[in-house]
Amino acid sequence: MVTFLVLPSRIQAQAEPCIPPIRPFLPTDPRDIQAYADLLRQDFEAYIQDFGTYLRCLDAERARVFQEGQEVTAEYARFQEVTNARRQAPAD
Repeated sequence: MVTFLVLPSRIQAQAEPCIPPIRPFLPTDPRDIQAYADLLRQDFEAYIQDFGTYLRCLDAERARVFQEGQEVTAEYARFQEVTNARRQAPAD
């Protein structure tokens, strides 16, 4: 007898989520922009770097989910074959 452990998808291990970067704040007052120029520049540069990281994460997650979808589709086809074969087998 074979025992299977079935876990709902929400319980199975998930990949780390892709976290979007936080949009930098730019004051409307030009004096504030000048006063905080160094800090604002760092915020914008961090955003641009994080934006690239975020896009790469999304690309990787898309590829992972696509592969998983192909695997699940193949598993479902096997499931259908087994259950259909069992229904069509003559009763003992």
